Amino acid sequence: MFETLSTKIEKAIKTLKGQGRISEINVAETTKEIRKALVEADVNFKIAKDFTDQVKIKALGQNVLTSVSPGQLLVKIVNDELTELLGGAHSEIDYKGSPSIFLIAGLQGSGKTTFSGKLAKYIKSKGRNPLLVACDVYRPAAINQLKVLGESIGVTVFSEEENKNPVSIAENAIKHAKQNGNNVIIIDTAGRLSIDEQMMQEIYNIKQTVKPTETLFVVDSMTGQDAVNTAKNFNDRLDFDGVVLTKLDGDTRGGAALSIKTVVNKPIKFVSNGEKLDALELFYPDRMAGRILGKGDVVSLVERAQAVYNEEEARKLNKKISKNNFDLQDFMTQLQQIKKMGNIKDLMSMMPGVGNKIKDLDMDDSVFKKIEAIIQSMTPEERENPDIIKASRKTRIAKGCGKTIEDVNKLLDQFDDMKKMMKSMNTMKMKR
Repeated sequence: MFETLSTKIEKAIKTLKGQGRISEINVAETTKEIRKALVEADVNFKIAKDFTDQVKIKALGQNVLTSVSPGQLLVKIVNDELTELLGGAHSEIDYKGSPSIFLIAGLQGSGKTTFSGKLAKYIKSKGRNPLLVACDVYRPAAINQLKVLGESIGVTVFSEEENKNPVSIAENAIKHAKQNGNNVIIIDTAGRLSIDEQMMQEIYNIKQTVKPTETLFVVDSMTGQDAVNTAKNFNDRLDFDGVVLTKLDGDTRGGAALSIKTVVNKPIKFVSNGEKLDALELFYPDRMAGRILGKGDVVSLVERAQAVYNEEEARKLNKKISKNNFDLQDFMTQLQQIKKMGNIKDLMSMMPGVGNKIKDLDMDDSVFKKIEAIIQSMTPEERENPDIIKASRKTRIAKGCGKTIEDVNKLLDQFDDMKKMMKSMNTMKMKR
């Protein structure tokens, strides 16, 4: 996400590093490169120019403190301006109304139905009781897709397959929700391959009838500036409340995220970066600005960890580590917890200074699969006490998981090194 843009902005700012002071010439050179990077990321030229003009004005209007280099000052100014460009303040969804109603709109293929499932899972995790409503009566697989998603997360899906009137379906869904204790309704509507009057009128009619708490516009971030133009057309007709950017894990240049707030003056509320139903993030402009500038996003990383780690389990694990009793079963459990947090490359990019350094690395969850396969091929006794794993056991383990003896040896060596490191850390703690 934003890898190319991030690299180019970082390179542009480097031209100021080592400079003794900020001057009109060196700031002009730097902002020119930043503007070029934004345009290449598919940001509208006028928005890119206004952005860099603002950065230039602020940079030239400030004296550099003795403890702050020109490069550091420009990073702060660019960070502040990026935060504003991305929306400024974080915007939560609104739950007012009983039930709260969220109307989901967008073009076909933008990821509306998948997002509806993700939103239902997110809302359910907050202690609410959502109802998914299938109002896409045109795409043959849409209702089934929503039902599969609903079943996988334990959320009821309301549909009327014989009814071809989306407005009527939405009205009946509200009655159903009130009768069955659903306090949130998520209405998945039909998309089209392009904007047309029939689609716009239909979604407008649904909105006028159900009067949703919020209308969320789902947009495929990989379509760049086209996504922004589509958002404007939808907003002119629907006056939606917020934007959802999907497919941020793809080969996206970032133009949609960086332009959309300026064009429609509506906040980005969620970003989605994968097909898994937990691959949904609240959008924080300041955190995203930090990621683009290579400063990472430690807060989001910690929040993801807190969402998957059980406090009691963490205490037990800490106790085992302190007694040097950490075993291969614990190791595999931790790997599985990390996988729940999301794509490994995305997690690494949240660490300060790491983002651009891993952009060319091929990293995904398959990194863990070999390790899990080897450990799962062991007996409980072997996982608890790896020291007993000698030649004959290694042969059996390798055959059982379809790996080589060298793979088994490598894992055992890595685990041994990790245990030694944990032991030395415990020794240092005890000496304090």
